[in-house]
Amino acid sequence: MRTILILGPGGAGRTTVAAATALSGARSGQRTLVLGGDRTDTLGAALGVPTGPEPVRVGENLTAWRPDPAADFRDDLVALQKRVATGLDLLGAARLEAEEMTALPGAEELSLLRALRDAALSDAHDLVVVDLPPLDRGLALLALPGELRRYLRRLLPPERQAARALRPVLGRLAGVPMPAEWLYETAARWDLELAAIEAVLADRNTHVRLVAEPTPAGADAVRTAGLGLALRGRRPERLLAARVLPEREAGPGSWLAGPVAQQRKVLEEWQGGHDVRPVAHLGRDPRGREDLERLEVPGPRDETSTVEWPVADRLAEDGVLVWHIPLPGARREELDLIRRGDELVLSAGRFRRIVPLPSALRRCTVAGASLREEELRIRFAPDPGLWPAGR
Repeated sequence: MRTILILGPGGAGRTTVAAATALSGARSGQRTLVLGGDRTDTLGAALGVPTGPEPVRVGENLTAWRPDPAADFRDDLVALQKRVATGLDLLGAARLEAEEMTALPGAEELSLLRALRDAALSDAHDLVVVDLPPLDRGLALLALPGELRRYLRRLLPPERQAARALRPVLGRLAGVPMPAEWLYETAARWDLELAAIEAVLADRNTHVRLVAEPTPAGADAVRTAGLGLALRGRRPERLLAARVLPEREAGPGSWLAGPVAQQRKVLEEWQGGHDVRPVAHLGRDPRGREDLERLEVPGPRDETSTVEWPVADRLAEDGVLVWHIPLPGARREELDLIRRGDELVLSAGRFRRIVPLPSALRRCTVAGASLREEELRIRFAPDPGLWPAGR
């Protein structure tokens, strides 16, 4: 299965591009699912067919689905209350009824990720197109599974479960079931679910497609998105320049002359680092299959959008190993590195990622770093106390 994640700032036409991308995939014969996460049915408006919590057929090979985060949240909380019923009774806590539960912030993102995981596990689709939330929330969503797994493992380390055999004995001595049992079981189940979602997002067949208008604000958004993705080992599969104005109508004296000149400058800048595909401005919001087809949004590419972070062996020449991390759009003054044990805390602008060090670098010390040609190069010197003799 192939997955395309549609990312871009709010109001740039993400949902329209998601719908058009899905339609393009369906027309090529791929069994296609398009997922929407908006509370309002913007996806249905673009497709011309209402969408909701149940998948709906839009046409041949095309299905649309907009999961209900409130229902998913209620189901999860009701199930959690059942699992911890003994602890709640001991505390004298009153349980919440499903009817009084409302979704908390973050429920929409988790619901969308779960829907993506379910789609990936179903084998019912060849292509899944996901309309992500606006840029900042969309980038945070891509990092969410890994970050949550890290928190869970730090707070409830899996190795602590080696003491599980003692819990029944402790429970009989105390006269009540030990809460640690359900706590670790719940953490293990969540870890498994998050791992499945993380695997889909990290898969080589998962691509990120950027959408932005060719304006100064759009250029800033593209730089931000590129840097946030690079920190996750990704590059955009394509950059869709949305709502491109027709140059032929921007003659001398036309009010379009200024905006068209501005969009031309931005498009030229983008051409230097992206596979840019202009999407024409129809003069209105696209509605239905005919309008979406007129946009001529391309289907998915065959090549992967994952980026390798290679370690170069320069021990013979310079006595160091060099870790090459591509960071297009990064600025030297916005970079920060902290070595912590076998991990590297890497900050670029407002983004941060905690990255496990490759095995060879764990036996080294950081000897310096530089930013060259949009690539962060971190030098590691072997630690004599840990490096094999004669290497």
